[in-house]
Amino acid sequence: MPSQFSPSARGKLASPLASALAVVAAASLFVGGAHATDAPRLVEKDGRHALMVDGAPFLMLGVQANNAANYPSQLPKVWPAVKALHANTLEIPVAWEQIEPVEGQFDFSYVDVLLKQARENDVRLVLLWFGTWKNNGPNYAPEWVKLDNKRFPRVITAKGETRNSLSPHFPATLEADKKAFAALMRHLKTADPDHTVIMIQPENETGTYNAVRDHSPTAQKLFEGPVPAQLVKAMGKKPGTWSQVFGKDADEFFHAWSIGRFVDEVAAAGKRELALPMYVNAALRDPFNYQDPYTYSSGGPTWNVLDVWKAAAPSIDAIAPDIYMRESANVRKTLEQYARPDNALFVPEIGDDKGFARFFYDVLGAHALGFSPFGLDYTGYSNYPLGAKTVDAQALENFAVHYRLLAPMAREWARLSYTGDVWGVGEADDRKAETLKLGDRWTATVSYGEWQFGSIDAPWMGKADKQPNREVPDGGALIARLSANEFLVTGYRARVSFGSAKGERFMMARVEEGHFENGQWVFDRLWNGDQTDYGLNLTTLPQVLKVKLATY
Repeated sequence: MPSQFSPSARGKLASPLASALAVVAAASLFVGGAHATDAPRLVEKDGRHALMVDGAPFLMLGVQANNAANYPSQLPKVWPAVKALHANTLEIPVAWEQIEPVEGQFDFSYVDVLLKQARENDVRLVLLWFGTWKNNGPNYAPEWVKLDNKRFPRVITAKGETRNSLSPHFPATLEADKKAFAALMRHLKTADPDHTVIMIQPENETGTYNAVRDHSPTAQKLFEGPVPAQLVKAMGKKPGTWSQVFGKDADEFFHAWSIGRFVDEVAAAGKRELALPMYVNAALRDPFNYQDPYTYSSGGPTWNVLDVWKAAAPSIDAIAPDIYMRESANVRKTLEQYARPDNALFVPEIGDDKGFARFFYDVLGAHALGFSPFGLDYTGYSNYPLGAKTVDAQALENFAVHYRLLAPMAREWARLSYTGDVWGVGEADDRKAETLKLGDRWTATVSYGEWQFGSIDAPWMGKADKQPNREVPDGGALIARLSANEFLVTGYRARVSFGSAKGERFMMARVEEGHFENGQWVFDRLWNGDQTDYGLNLTTLPQVLKVKLATY
């Protein structure tokens, strides 16, 4: 692969700021020695993470199809939505019942159609394996599995009631799931040599509702035995039974460990066939307050058992939150809980109505691998009240306005996020301005509801009308450091005002508006005068700025 900044391309970099971005891109073009022929993989450096695709960091501008979109007849209703969103990645299910309707007889015709059409649409895929668990239940398992309680036992509650969730404690279930998943990965190794599929999700929102754990005799015997040494060491505990080691949390930790080990074995079996990155997704609990485990999916990778899951499932590369909470404080706390030095942040599902779109900026500002609203396709389903009442062109446009900003520079953002400092903020519920600390020297205040000229609260402005279409918070901004005093800025319906953290006299020495073409920064014009006197006012247009700050 030639350098992105070859001599023939240097004419486009005709600006004092271009060299900073060129250095960042050139230094990170082959991060970790990766090449375009490599399989996708997750990498980590200094607590930051990147999904390497074709040898370079990749930002997933994703969309997850509805659950029943996983048939060739439905795909024509999916691709137009992907295109309208400017998405580069489609998350879509592959159901166990689809590929192994009869035990031992596999059918990958749907997978082959999906791969072919994804290539034709120039879209990458994340495959969601709906196997033993999909939102706690086995509904996507074949009938020969989900209707045979004797061979594939379900969870039994403390009261002796049978739940729909399959138990993680029985080898027959594990071996059947492993066999099917391994067969899928073996097929992908042959059918997808160019790695259209960049990531896999084994199972979906694991855990059990209305039961903290399995109380069957088999499970109870394990619960009354010793905590595995691997978990004792990882948690810094002393050996003992589950009750002795974990007290009031013993039931939930036992279930989390058991499900985590099950999923890990499934993932490991798949990776032995094709070593693609794999993640699990979490149905969340309250990010701040205690919740009775009976009220959420106990045993799934909720924030309070992340360390248990990390110990139980080393074959899983990331644990990802599915976000359907609407409150900005809850969303930000969830991102904080899952964005850890030992865990790459990825939001594979988020609600699909307008109020969720602003969180795109919070997610990318937290160095995330990607972002994906759920259910934005034309297959005729809406999951309201979790999302939009109607999935139509406007529902897609609520997210497309943000994807259009990043689509031309997705690779560049992914590199900057992995190798340097980035910040992002979406408009909070209180709609107040927020100040970001950009290191020790500079700050940036992001505010909303302002016109491009002046300040709506300034007495000399008189009685200015409020901006229209502001019923739902929808603004946000992203900032990436290019060098000590240079920043890349973009956003939507937000004002970005820089400041000095040390109270120094400063100015925006240069503000370039430009765009990216094939990885190159192309200078369009300078902002000055009215365009900079009242901060940098980002509108509904896809504007990208490079800003140089200086003291005087």
